[in-house]
Amino acid sequence: MKNKLVVLVVCLFCQFVLGQNGFRKPLHGQVINDFLAIESGYVMNVNANVRTFIGAGGLFDIMAQPKDTLLFSGLSFQSKKVVLTEKDCDEILLKIKLDLVNNQLKEVVVHKELKVKAMQGGSQKYVDMQFEDDKQSTAKNNAMLSDQTIKYGTDFVRIFKDVKKLLSKKDEVKEEEVTDIAFVEYAKDNFTKDFYAKTLNLKDDELELFLMYCSNDPHSKELVDPDQKFQLMDFMINKNKEFKKAEAVQK
Repeated sequence: MKNKLVVLVVCLFCQFVLGQNGFRKPLHGQVINDFLAIESGYVMNVNANVRTFIGAGGLFDIMAQPKDTLLFSGLSFQSKKVVLTEKDCDEILLKIKLDLVNNQLKEVVVHKELKVKAMQGGSQKYVDMQFEDDKQSTAKNNAMLSDQTIKYGTDFVRIFKDVKKLLSKKDEVKEEEVTDIAFVEYAKDNFTKDFYAKTLNLKDDELELFLMYCSNDPHSKELVDPDQKFQLMDFMINKNKEFKKAEAVQK
């Protein structure tokens, strides 16, 4: 009787696993850009926890089903998140258009700087100014281990507000895309390269994909705050463990 019960549990477990993955089928896709031929980078299916490489001609193959979230990342183009629809999965060759690196964000940084300078007579410009230590300032203990943050990191909390205003005027840009950009840039700006390369053991071409993977977690948006840097560090260390478990599918 006990053996029968064990067999039944195993069968139910196998059925559950098949139910989770049985509907996924190979998705044939191509990433494109109007000005540049994309022939490198990664595609990751967050739901299936698999990733593959973008090959010659921007072609890729990955197991997927409707409502799966795909993350696209590479050194030459802006990272992008796509939630698949029934129509996407029925395409013989799904084409995904990608933009070149961070053009939108650069516009926002310039926009922010111009906006701050234009506030003549206001107090915000003094809040935004950075000051070096003097005799009356609290001394910085250089003997302590670094917390891997950058001393005067860009204020991406404010940039997020400006990027939202600027990009919300464009109908094709979704608010979710804005928050993804803000998180990725904030995380890159506030932690050193050694933190990503040595602590998290990430390659240069994996960094954007990893940060997009982190930004897909709703909790990441709560950590884009200067007072939450240690919590953000702990969050990324834990997400990195999940990220490393993602099965790499060779083409």
